[in-house]
Amino acid sequence: MSSVPGLELSRAYYEEVVAPLLQRHAAGLEHAAARLGSGSDVLGFDDAQSRDHDWGLRLTLLVEGGAAGEVDALLERELPRLWRDHPARFATTWDPVVRQRVQVASAADFASSRVGIAPERLSGDAPIEIIDWLQLTGQAALEVTAGPVLHDGTGAITAIRDRLARYPEDIRRYAIGADWTRIGQELQDVGRAGLRGDEDGSSVIAARHVRTLFHLAHLLHRRWAPYGKWLARSAAALPGGGALRIAALEALQARDWRSRQAAIADAAELVAELQGQVGLPTLDPATEPFFERPHVGLRGLPELLQEEISDPAVRALSPGIGTAEQISDHVSVLVDPELRRRLVGG
Repeated sequence: MSSVPGLELSRAYYEEVVAPLLQRHAAGLEHAAARLGSGSDVLGFDDAQSRDHDWGLRLTLLVEGGAAGEVDALLERELPRLWRDHPARFATTWDPVVRQRVQVASAADFASSRVGIAPERLSGDAPIEIIDWLQLTGQAALEVTAGPVLHDGTGAITAIRDRLARYPEDIRRYAIGADWTRIGQELQDVGRAGLRGDEDGSSVIAARHVRTLFHLAHLLHRRWAPYGKWLARSAAALPGGGALRIAALEALQARDWRSRQAAIADAAELVAELQGQVGLPTLDPATEPFFERPHVGLRGLPELLQEEISDPAVRALSPGIGTAEQISDHVSVLVDPELRRRLVGG
């Protein structure tokens, strides 16, 4: 079996097999083809180990006008058994049936299944509501916006991807403030735990801050943050991410609380500086001594972001609470749109 990356394989599969098949059996069918949805290859992060499950001849084929069922049946009937030594039909972790894995749907139905927003809000003129944005996770958004669109004959998926490309600015500011709130609540505890001789506890708290700072860096760059497995790798690839990665590694590898505390403070200062660079208000320095103790606390960055919010409905949200993925990191919650809505008050 070849070692070709998944995105390259999907592109060739569409161009050499699926597109010609549609031309033969459904000439004139307006459609879009892409590699969207789940899978490390959608983000371009797949490797040899990725191929042990849910990897292979996968595509997203988007057709409008209720033709999805007919096209799916056509592909199941006509696709070859193997192509380039890869099976065209296989079971997945979410479906034990051995069948072809070109997912066929309308653009709005497909996107809705990923992001948990009603199809009419994705494809129509109705606005996407605040609660829709609050329940949305970065990983869910990336499953619609990150992978390549190979062909878009209808324009529907491109329009949806444009709508989901980033948070509205006031919700972005709200989410940035929530990340700073989380950091401010426990930044001093990296030192406090260490001073009590609990280096393990200090390390655990520091690691939580590293994860929050990586998420925050994505928000500042108007990028969606992927789920935990790829969060650090994605953060390092952001502009200026190399410096943040070095500070984060120093914090994670530190053997004593004073070094760990200094490294976390350095990482927070880097992200606060980035905040100013992207045009948002910031503080320099962003950290300060915590009362009379030998610990580091955060200055009033959450309040600065709250003052930047102009939409009354967003200003009315509880400051510092944030989006579903900021409130919980429980996978079973974050992959379920209904549970995410309940989490943010829907």
